[in-house]
Amino acid sequence: MSKIKMTTPIVEIDGDEMTRVLWQMIKDELISPYIDLKTEYFDLGLQSRNDTDDRVTTDAANATKRLGVAVKCATITPNKQKLEEFPWLKKMYKSPNATLRSILDGTVFRAPITVPCIKPSVKTWEKPITIARHAYGDIYAAVELHTDEPGMAELIFTGSSGKTERVALPQLDGPAVLAGYHNKDASIRSFAKACFAYALDTKQDLWFSTKDTIAKIYDGRFKEIFEEEYAFLKAELDAAGVAYFYTLIDDAAARIVRSRGGVIWAMKNYDGDVMSDLLSAAFGSLAMMTSVLVSPDGCFEYEAAHGTVSRHYHRYLKGEETSTNPTATIFAWSGALKKRGEIDGLPELSAFGARLEAATVAAITGGTMTRDLAPLTDGSVEVKTVNSAQFIAAIRERL
Repeated sequence: MSKIKMTTPIVEIDGDEMTRVLWQMIKDELISPYIDLKTEYFDLGLQSRNDTDDRVTTDAANATKRLGVAVKCATITPNKQKLEEFPWLKKMYKSPNATLRSILDGTVFRAPITVPCIKPSVKTWEKPITIARHAYGDIYAAVELHTDEPGMAELIFTGSSGKTERVALPQLDGPAVLAGYHNKDASIRSFAKACFAYALDTKQDLWFSTKDTIAKIYDGRFKEIFEEEYAFLKAELDAAGVAYFYTLIDDAAARIVRSRGGVIWAMKNYDGDVMSDLLSAAFGSLAMMTSVLVSPDGCFEYEAAHGTVSRHYHRYLKGEETSTNPTATIFAWSGALKKRGEIDGLPELSAFGARLEAATVAAITGGTMTRDLAPLTDGSVEVKTVNSAQFIAAIRERL
């Protein structure tokens, strides 16, 4: 069989632990046999990031800006526990996702992969809910400090004109922790534009939520910019039958549970991180959530929304069988292939991406599934629980 040809490479960003193992299996079994795969490869495994002082992460982001489409494996964000586990680690490097998103900017859209035999935990949900997560700043670009004595702290801004503004924090009467975080008007506006464009494209209502009653200036600025963009697009949104409204995040959380789904819920960076994990679990599994970063200049980075599955990796290293669900990682590859085909005018490549997704869903609806999904089925199929390699083999049979 002649393989499907590519003209422009995809940026391939490898990762860590069990997802790295699955990454290679997916390429070997589901991609390379059918596609003359062209990629620019970047290893964002922890060892590689340590060896390059994390320069490889910046290189991967710049390659994505140049080539336009990337696919990323899950990666480790080291903490104190990882420093103890890996004595060779030079420091606790920043989240590679935060670095990539900071350079690319834009918005992360996350949506669950739904299958008929697995119903969401929230019985009122009839359609998938898409999380639109701002991809820049906030706590992911924060600076932090731990003090060991009483004292005073200030937030100081020195403008390019030389003007200085100062805001004092409450007096600290003992050891304390402090953090300073920021965002940019330009990035917030790109976020708003992306959300409204996605809502118009998918014909879904858009909800936006922050906590501007508490963070009156910070979150208030997000609200103001969204309102400005809404006013500009209101006639077009009305004509398309797409509604927009703003509400506090706690109210939005209550509303979303009572909704029928089928909406886009836009949030700041960390809020979107937490809520996308909650929604993916409510729809079935963390391994059943797609994630794509869309930058203002038209770059796309596809990944799974979950982590590196450390627990399964340690079992794998012992030679034990694992039943890790690779669905979201498969959909990261299929999404990147579809977008590469769309941009390059290669309908065969895009069609293959769609067939790969259909084959994956067909394996699950046919009853072949990993251990995380088996308890979630509604009884309409006869379930056969398999390990990761067997699940990928079942997908290949359907391809």
